[in-house]
Formats: sequence, C-alpha cells, structure tokens
Amino acid sequence: MSHTQFAPARQRLQRSELAVPGSNPAMFEKAADSAADYVFLDLEDAVSPGDKLQARKNIIAALNDIDWRGKGKTISLRINSLDTHRDVVDVVEQAGDRLDTILIPKVGVAADVYMVDAMLTQIETAQGFSNRIGLEALIEITLGMANVDAIATSSPRMEAMHFGVADYAASCRARTTNIGGLNPDYPGDQWHHGLSRMLVACRAYGLRAIDGPFGDFNDADGYIDAARRGAAMGYEGKWAIHPSQIELANDVFSPPESEGRMIDAASARMAENVVNTDAAIQAKR
Repeated sequence: MSHTQFAPARQRLQRSELAVPGSNPAMFEKAADSAADYVFLDLEDAVSPGDKLQARKNIIAALNDIDWRGKGKTISLRINSLDTHRDVVDVVEQAGDRLDTILIPKVGVAADVYMVDAMLTQIETAQGFSNRIGLEALIEITLGMANVDAIATSSPRMEAMHFGVADYAASCRARTTNIGGLNPDYPGDQWHHGLSRMLVACRAYGLRAIDGPFGDFNDADGYIDAARRGAAMGYEGKWAIHPSQIELANDVFSPPESEGRMIDAASARMAENVVNTDAAIQAKR
C-alpha cells in the first residue's frame, strides 16, 4: 500500500441528483418531497439571462423557507460562471447556513475552485456560520479534464466532481445525437474516456464521482443504460433533469444483494463501500 493516502470526503448519499431551475419556484416543494437524494437549485444553464436576478431571489427564499435537510435532502446550488460573483455573495450571505454544497460549473483550473473557497471562507467567518459549505466541480470543458487531478486537490472543501457531458461534447467538438446519448458512428461509448479519467481522479483523492445528465427524459431505457455504464465503472449517482429519472437512478445506484458476496481482501474493501451505501439508503427510510 502506498504511504500517500488521501482521506475520503464527507460521505453523502447521491444516487439521484435532481436539477431544479431557480426560475421555477413551483418546483421547489415538489423537489423537496421527491425521492431524490440530492437537489441542486440551478442558477446557470436552466435559467435564461433575463431571469437570473429573480432566480437568485427565489433560491434564497427556498433555502430559508423549506426544511430540505429535514426532508432527507442534501441541498446544493449551481452558480453561474465565476465572473458572476453575486451568486456566491448574495446566496451565502442570506442563506448559507441552509446550504450543503456549491456546484461550480465549467471548472478549468484549480484556481477556479480556490476563488470560490476564499469567498466562502470570508463570508462564513463574517456571518459566524457553524457549518462549512462543501464544493463540487463540474468537469465539462476540455481544460477541466486536462487539469482534473489538480482540481481534485484544489481545496479541502472539495467533495465531488460531476461529468457534464453536454458542454464537454461541445468543448471536444464531438458529434452527438442527444445529451448523454451515444453516436452510432462511434464504435463503443464515446464518453468512456472522460468518465474514466474523472473517476480515477475522484477515487485517487477521495472524492465522490457523479455522472451528469441524460437529455431525453422520454427515453427511460437510454437513461438506464447510461446509468448502468456509470455504476459499472464506479460512479455513485447520476443527475435527473426530470422527476421521472429519479427512481431510475435510485434503482441503478442502489447496491444489489449479490454485491455483498465477496471473499478476498480487495473485494472486502469493495463490500465495505456497498455496505456503507446501503446503510445511508436505509437511514433515509
């Protein structure tokens, strides 16, 4: 065993991660009452430019008015790009004690994470918050994938990385048929390398690895296939961009009983991961 060891980030159940636009407050209570393990309130791609300010106000109100943790949810915020600093300042100053993590989009270098970390430290200290907000990085541009190891170790707040297939495809100039789907012209899974590369960085440095969206929410079979590929690789969960995808993710990423039948030392470590995940699932019931 190597003498260099990285302590694992805080364990959170993250089989299903429901994306909820901040511009649609009618969805907030439904999200809180859903079967999703994780909810992220979105200020970025799901919100049109003219709705950003109101969406921010909606999210602040939702964080303060809804007992997300009491409903068994980990609650996260996806901010806009780092030149839109008011997302972090406004939301954290007014509702940061109710927030579990911040999801940073289009992370390219470690300094992107450091910037948000420094802002959070200043706000938490000034506000006297007792909880420390975690950070999660969305790896969705080629620069981020090229620097994925440095990003993984960029902050003690880092908990997870997410594979953002849509913008990653654009950044690669890949030809794709739908978000997260496979191009039949490619002999295999065209996203495998990116998924594998990010997963290795997560596991090496103790972070959770989460797969991103599957765009066609009418294609349940396609979603399940994508989720199963991720689960087989070692991913802990997947985004749900529509409520119909929540149960699909929960089912795929819940360990089957057969995974507990292992005997050697390496398998014992795998079995411990399965047992810990199952314990977290049972705690929600």
